Amino acid sequence: MKEMKTFDVPFIGLKEGKHEFEYQIDNTFFDAFQYDEFMGAALKVKLDFVKKSTLLEMTFTSKGTVNVPCDVSGEPFDLEVKGAMSLIVKFGEGYDDGNEEIIYIPHSAHKINVGHSIFEMLVLSIPAKRVRPGIEDGTIKSEAQDRLEAYKIENNTTDTKDTTDPRWGKLKDLLIDKK
Repeated sequence: MKEMKTFDVPFIGLKEGKHEFEYQIDNTFFDAFQYDEFMGAALKVKLDFVKKSTLLEMTFTSKGTVNVPCDVSGEPFDLEVKGAMSLIVKFGEGYDDGNEEIIYIPHSAHKINVGHSIFEMLVLSIPAKRVRPGIEDGTIKSEAQDRLEAYKIENNTTDTKDTTDPRWGKLKDLLIDKK
């Protein structure tokens, strides 16, 4: 994967201390992982890389937008995303990333690819429910809302009285009786 070479951090030539790296992330990054949840992406990732004599400390922060479909209306919108993640890299006999916070790499390694770590941080920073701002509070109109309102008018279901299933009322009565 040629695109992933961009995310190689050659730590052998670095002096001990803090170093900073920045990455611009777009859809080609996610394509390399065969991840197609986003219709577009414009993210900036900053890596604070601290080299010490026996280990490496990495702190990732991200900020930007991804274009995703709204879970309510189905319409695409730009979702603001912020994320942060810290990792410690220790030297051992072989490569082991079984722990979420500590990665072991061989003593003979001279670089580490941070692409997968960035991918995990970005994907995990997306909320499970993606709702376009203004949909829930009604300050923005969408095509889906317009179709729903037209359907209600067409079928005479525009009244706003409570349409709660009566079975829920019976269950509430059971709770009240126990008090």
